[in-house]
Amino acid sequence: MASLNQMELQNLRHLIGKTEIDYQKLNTYAGQAVDPQIKQAFTKSAQDTLNTKQKLMTFLC
Repeated sequence: MASLNQMELQNLRHLIGKTEIDYQKLNTYAGQAVDPQIKQAFTKSAQDTLNTKQKLMTFLC
């Protein structure tokens, strides 16, 4: 795999940070949801966001 330049690395770190924040927010929303369907939607979105973060992290290796 080709190495990342400084700009790409900075952008990647920004995206990883943003996905972590999104994951935390979605988990909070899921925890506060009363309706089971809404809770499930937030939980799925949180898991999808975590998967995206993990994929982005692979570019750092």
